[in-house]
Amino acid sequence: MFKAKDLQERTPEDLRELEKTLAKDVFQNRFKNFTNRLDDTSAIKKTRRDLARVKTVLAKLAKAALPAAEAAPVAPKAPKAKAPKAKAAAPKAPAAAKPAGAEVKSAAADAAPKAKKTSKKTAAQKEAK
Repeated sequence: MFKAKDLQERTPEDLRELEKTLAKDVFQNRFKNFTNRLDDTSAIKKTRRDLARVKTVLAKLAKAALPAAEAAPVAPKAPKAKAPKAKAAAPKAPAAAKPAGAEVKSAAADAAPKAKKTSKKTAAQKEAK
């Protein structure tokens, strides 16, 4: 098990190598557990946590190195040329008016419950059972 203080003293190259080996160990432990060849199942959890510690330290080192790179002046970006907007489509003409009775019929049809499908068995099928 690695302590965070010990990991912070290591070089980034060493931490990357350690990350690779721990990732392999996690895979091997999971595989051994699946095939019932792993004696200590807590090794999976311990290795995963060590790998997380290493990744955290690497992320902190990368974040600390990032502000130094941001301090360098960056050329301003040129504004992008905007494409002309397409004209809006003309509004559609209103649909032809429906007779008043048609709306009432459709509303009544929607409100009526739908009939369930039932299978009709012939006398021959009933006898077969």
